[in-house]
Amino acid sequence: MVLRESPFPNRLLSGLYSLGQYLLFPSYWAADCLLDLTETTAERQQRRCCRCCPLQALVTGPLLLLLLILSMPSALLGLLLWLPMQAARRPFAYKHNVLSRHPEVWELPGTGKVFSFVSANVCLLPNGLAKNSNLGQMKQRAARIGQRLTHGEASTSFASPRSSQFDRERGAGPGEISVPFPPDVDFVCLQEVFDQRAGAHLCQLLSPFYEHIVYDVGAYGLQGCCTLKVLSSGLFLASRYPVLAAQYRCYPNGIREDALSAKGLLSVQVQLGAAHGQRIVGYLNCTHLHAPAGHSMCYGAHAQIRCDQLTMGLSWVQLFQDTHAQRGDVVAFDVFCGDFNFDNCSSGDELEQTHEIFRQYQDPCRVGPRQDRPWAIGTLLNYLHIHEEAVSTPEKLKRTLEQEEGRRTYLAGPILQDGRPDPSAAGSPWEGRRIDYILYREHPTTISLTTEVEKFSFITQLAGCSDHVAVGLQLLLNPAPQ
Repeated sequence: MVLRESPFPNRLLSGLYSLGQYLLFPSYWAADCLLDLTETTAERQQRRCCRCCPLQALVTGPLLLLLLILSMPSALLGLLLWLPMQAARRPFAYKHNVLSRHPEVWELPGTGKVFSFVSANVCLLPNGLAKNSNLGQMKQRAARIGQRLTHGEASTSFASPRSSQFDRERGAGPGEISVPFPPDVDFVCLQEVFDQRAGAHLCQLLSPFYEHIVYDVGAYGLQGCCTLKVLSSGLFLASRYPVLAAQYRCYPNGIREDALSAKGLLSVQVQLGAAHGQRIVGYLNCTHLHAPAGHSMCYGAHAQIRCDQLTMGLSWVQLFQDTHAQRGDVVAFDVFCGDFNFDNCSSGDELEQTHEIFRQYQDPCRVGPRQDRPWAIGTLLNYLHIHEEAVSTPEKLKRTLEQEEGRRTYLAGPILQDGRPDPSAAGSPWEGRRIDYILYREHPTTISLTTEVEKFSFITQLAGCSDHVAVGLQLLLNPAPQ
């Protein structure tokens, strides 16, 4: 493989980097535990049912604060060691796990082939920060997410039938609300895998199924970006097909709390097969754009940041493809996915809805600005209600989202230009905010391929594990008739 597994060129630098992390960990752990004292709605309800003592935080808090203060000298030493090591670190880790079962190599000319993609925001931040999204228990959620990504199809078939009411409301089309992930997904693109321990655990759980994994993506410290980065990009990519090249770029324009994370674009080139002795390749681009600022008079400035990030992303994608293309390559697919943090129904997201990316790439769920397909629904859950009984399991979440009243209650609603909820969105039909995207485009190559969307899925398998609904895309590629 062209890619080496360690992000460092030698063991000495890798060891020094690990030593810096060990010295930083006590302060990191104490600060996270202090923030973790905030209760989620589920924890609050459990405390009321069990009649637990609310004074526990008053005892634990001072002890954690004392530990944080006492660990500061070692943290300072660790920081002085950790920061310079970033200059030697490649901005991602790569795992190549040789499997006995390989995907079928595609050869052209021949029959068509279906490729499946999944994109999901999994909110795997440190526990204290995840509480802002009404989620905690990062370690347990990481384990459940990994198990559901690899074993979710065992419980029910992928093409789970929609209710007749949902069919009547939304009409026919390639879209569906599905409980499990597709069986044998070819490519998994995740966002918000910010915690390094969660990323390593996901890598361990997925490696028996995915031979190639790119994780711990991001430039920490002051490397590659203009501000200090204490969190990674949160991007994570697993592929059943060989990764030929990978590149990460950091967005330089994040502000407020977003400036502390190395959000950016991860681009990879994968090899799918051969055609007349030439490579058949695919391109995947995974990103997480600037997060909304909430109710703010300067909401338009945050919209401009997202537009600028998309513009940078398009230029980086083209540069990456120009750099790694070979003469005669057959490009099977070019996918751009992730959490864009804007939707196609809110008046507050009008600027992003007309961005150039929607002229270069196709959105299967979209007709045009402010108009989605009848079967498309929102992907951002109302975080205050994610622990309620109606959405507590994948099956219950699916049934709830098939009903318009359920979507109104449990999906986040459209917003105005200042970030406030849009009261005019009370009309029907009501879809919610679809901020998770999988876009694609065709490439002119020596062997023409036709691209057809075979299925687009809104997947409820991560119920209780995230405040987002995962999305899946199946593309059918056929050689065009000569």
